[in-house]
Amino acid sequence: MSMRRIDRAVADYTALRPRLEPATREFVAEVTRTIDEAGINYLSVTGRTKSVPSFAAKARGVLADSGRADPLVAVTDQVGVRVITYVQRDIDAVADLLAEQFIVLDDRDLGEETAAAGRFGYASRHLLVTRAASADAGYEPLRCASIQLRTVLQHAWAEFEHDIRYKGTVPPEQVPDLDRRFTLAAGLLELADREFETIRDRLQVGLGDSDVGAGDEHDPRIGAPELATFLAGRYSSAGWSRTEHYEWISGLLLELGIASLEELGATLRDVDSASVTAAMGYRYPPGAVRRLDDDLLSRFGDAYLGLHGNAHRREALAARRANLLG
Repeated sequence: MSMRRIDRAVADYTALRPRLEPATREFVAEVTRTIDEAGINYLSVTGRTKSVPSFAAKARGVLADSGRADPLVAVTDQVGVRVITYVQRDIDAVADLLAEQFIVLDDRDLGEETAAAGRFGYASRHLLVTRAASADAGYEPLRCASIQLRTVLQHAWAEFEHDIRYKGTVPPEQVPDLDRRFTLAAGLLELADREFETIRDRLQVGLGDSDVGAGDEHDPRIGAPELATFLAGRYSSAGWSRTEHYEWISGLLLELGIASLEELGATLRDVDSASVTAAMGYRYPPGAVRRLDDDLLSRFGDAYLGLHGNAHRREALAARRANLLG
């Protein structure tokens, strides 16, 4: 392994990194906007541009494994985005959604790989995506991003395990016991992830049958909890959306002059929601707020596009309306 090649690769990356930082911010904004538009529930979307020391460490590994490889192409997580969801099913939905938005160069489910080996441990889905027109362009640092998808519990395990192992504070004689305990924790968290998903599914079914309480008498909008309950009944197969998304679409409903669930029910009475969703051709299960958004678009057409609250996404709504019109 040539130290000169490592030094050259690190120098090249150091020069490139200032251009990668805005690219990272753009990817984070685009991924966030895409998931928000779909109405999929999530905890956070964050990003980071790989540090120079971290790149140098990976470059050494690349050159040690294959002296011919170019680290600027072989190290594919220079721009990193992380999406944290609440349950596994939402990871699958986000992955499908991102496959529509970007060209996917690689898709690895490390949790499935770990399970296939008969073990418990690190679980995370990694997508390598590009803004290029086709996969033939390959990896280009400024046009590609490595996107990690994890549940909250998978993220907690991975962060704690990384923090402990990579600080070098574990005495060698304790490593076997540490490995066993991390494996046990991973198994318990996998079980907890499944239980959380079951809890959410059962609550969602229950919400559809619940009585709707009164909202805040000082706020003319339909309250987020009341709207969530109503939508769980109307769209029983849809996933939950983020709390702020229920609040956001309540504002759009108020712009339309809809300030009660009774008025909303009457407005949607003649809308064939199943046909609307079919016309959109989703590859992922849209969330409840997205389903309502589509139905309102179908019901009100240009008037919905013209709402003040939709000014920032008028072009995207127009494209979706074109789907409805065939």
